[in-house]
Amino acid sequence: MRAVRERIPVVVQGNSRGRRVAARGLWTGAEVMVTLGFVLLLLVVHQLWWTNRQARADAQHKVQALEREWGEPQGQPQEQPQEPAGGTGSSGESGRGAFGGGSSGGRTAPPAPRWDQAYAVIRIPRLGLTAPVAQGISKRGVLDKGYVGHYPRTAQPGRPGNFALAGHRNTHGEPFRYINRLRRGDRIDIETRDAVYTYTVDRTLGQTSARDSGVIAAVPRSNVKPYAGYSTAGSYVTLTTCTPEFTSRYRLVVWGKLTGVRAR
Repeated sequence: MRAVRERIPVVVQGNSRGRRVAARGLWTGAEVMVTLGFVLLLLVVHQLWWTNRQARADAQHKVQALEREWGEPQGQPQEQPQEPAGGTGSSGESGRGAFGGGSSGGRTAPPAPRWDQAYAVIRIPRLGLTAPVAQGISKRGVLDKGYVGHYPRTAQPGRPGNFALAGHRNTHGEPFRYINRLRRGDRIDIETRDAVYTYTVDRTLGQTSARDSGVIAAVPRSNVKPYAGYSTAGSYVTLTTCTPEFTSRYRLVVWGKLTGVRAR
């Protein structure tokens, strides 16, 4: 009988140390990716939720503060002594130019608001929007607080010319997020200490260049799309914000005309 030879399997041992290093590297890389993803998620939550929550609360408090201030006797305004006395000053100079030093209907123009000062309230019933209006369009001092900013060197509420405003469309309260929903005939109320000025939405420019300064001119007309805008003097309001959403590449513009004034 032939002897049956039993084959013994040979197991080749690989480099176990190299595999452990590779596995550890993959695990570390996965941890780093998860951590980065978590940090990015926190940043998104902060931008899309927390900044809105905080700015809306601050804006609401400012509106309430203005309403309380306007309810006080005008003979003793709390902040009147701090108003700039002359036409100079680095921070308020552009804001003062917005008033033009003129008058309307025999009334003297009120003193110019200080830079970044909230001095009016905008209300848009269709959007359920109520927000303070402040002088200037700086991010830190105005827009990032959830305020609507007044472009320097444009008209004030109710005055001849163009009362031009800017507001965030996304984050930091995003007061102008839905102005694309405004339609002809919608009402925009601007309330100040002395009066409520009602503008009626008239025209919309869905997209234009961020450098299109014509849309906030005294007689607003787009420099990029000349068919959009007006050709005669009047009392206008202009709302501007970024478009498309979550970008700042272009501008969305809504125009309205002054249609009513009511004393407070």
